[in-house]
Amino acid sequence: MPLSWKLVIDSTNASALADFWAAALEYEVEDPSGLIEQLLAAGHLAEEAVVEHRGRKTFRGYAAVRHPDDPFDPTSGVGRGRRLLFQEVPEGKDGKNRLHLDIHSEPGGLADLVARLTDLGATPVREVDKGPAGHWWIMQDPEGNEFCAA
Repeated sequence: MPLSWKLVIDSTNASALADFWAAALEYEVEDPSGLIEQLLAAGHLAEEAVVEHRGRKTFRGYAAVRHPDDPFDPTSGVGRGRRLLFQEVPEGKDGKNRLHLDIHSEPGGLADLVARLTDLGATPVREVDKGPAGHWWIMQDPEGNEFCAA
């Protein structure tokens, strides 16, 4: 049986970075507000552990996105498939990523993909042309994490 996993990405603003990646990947931002309401009502969660983002309650310092076609828990909003979790950490990014995402365009659609990602807040860093091996862009998300658009 395959193992379940999620990719966890350190950030300085988890909710903002989740918004960017949800739009970039056409994923959904998870909505934990139902679970948060239950935990608050039962006294298992302090109010200071909660923030509001885009009209929904979320856990302070955490936000996640999931593939819209994958299953999820309707109470917690937690995805059970392709998922990215953003967690806030006190230190900023320092150095090159050792792991990154590649976003693939439709055939012939790389320029449109780069333009869309740039409009969302990504920064194109450099174009890479490997001849027959391919052509892509190295980009950075709004917090400087590298990724490739191919």
